Amino acid sequence: MYRERLTRLIQAMKAAELDAMALNPGPSLFYLTGLSFHLMERPVVCIITPDEKPLLILPELERSKADASDIDIELISYGEDESSRTQAFKKSTTRLRLNNRRIGIEPLRFRVLELRLLETAAPKASITPGDAVLSSLRIVKDEAEMNAIRRAVTIAEHALKATLPLIRLKMTELELASELTLQLLRAGSQPDMPFSPIVASGPNSALPHATPTERALKPGDLLILDWGATVDGYISDITRTFAIGEIDAELADVHQIVQQANATGREAIRPGVTCQDIDRAARAVIEAAGYGRYFIHRTGHGIGLEGHEPPYIREGNTQSLAPGMTFTVEPGIYLHSRGGVRVEDDLIVTGTGGESLSTYNREIEVIG
Repeated sequence: MYRERLTRLIQAMKAAELDAMALNPGPSLFYLTGLSFHLMERPVVCIITPDEKPLLILPELERSKADASDIDIELISYGEDESSRTQAFKKSTTRLRLNNRRIGIEPLRFRVLELRLLETAAPKASITPGDAVLSSLRIVKDEAEMNAIRRAVTIAEHALKATLPLIRLKMTELELASELTLQLLRAGSQPDMPFSPIVASGPNSALPHATPTERALKPGDLLILDWGATVDGYISDITRTFAIGEIDAELADVHQIVQQANATGREAIRPGVTCQDIDRAARAVIEAAGYGRYFIHRTGHGIGLEGHEPPYIREGNTQSLAPGMTFTVEPGIYLHSRGGVRVEDDLIVTGTGGESLSTYNREIEVIG
């Protein structure tokens, strides 16, 4: 699997006129090699070129992990002395003849630490963004990747079902988030979850990326739960909105509108339509109801080894959908100081449409 992915990467690099790709620890390195390292003060960089086997620069203490890899990879390690680190980078770039070459990096992940070491070791090299090349490989999932995401969705939904009976009035957002996290682990999620669960009640639910607080649940609250699980490195990301007791009529109407926008967005998915087409379909429902200015984010984002990755379901993204792409559809309405509603599902593009992996009830449920 990794050999095939590396072969595809090299083909894409040649098309983009890149002589090398330099990666530090993260999803792309894991995708291409199966290797996982902490991002720490000791830099780890893998350099991939078309004509040589991958070369990994790493601290001596991590060498045994790389030795156990299934792929054929050259290792150049260094010790605790910082001069040996500089020497390892110089040896590597000389070995691969990287001076005067174009080296691709991931701008969102490659740190200044690694960048400066690479620039010092190969001062005449041109270091340029290579994220589009990597995205072209990762954006369409194979069967194993899709199965991992399916399992992550199943675990997340099982965790929610185990958590809901434990919710009670006066429970704080932090207490609820802790319980949901525990249930995710019990259901089988890897400890490295895609994100800490968002638990937002009452006026806090009007914040799309709220952080759980000591606020206690009260009657009349809207309650947003946004959570996910991780399986084999692949993630799920689901949101449902609940009512704590009876909520006012407008908030109930808002939930109906968001629920319809979610359904319309999901129904618009099929190969060949663009990402912005899905955004427009969901957004049109909310705008027609008069709440357009309260839908303050894109309709969705890709999921896979990262919680946010291409494709991005937003206005202006004319990328066409293709079978195997995986992403969220998550319209929302957020009324400042009153409350918010979001309904989010995880989708796979099939040969004829879109399959929702998340199936938990999208209608508002009353708790308490």
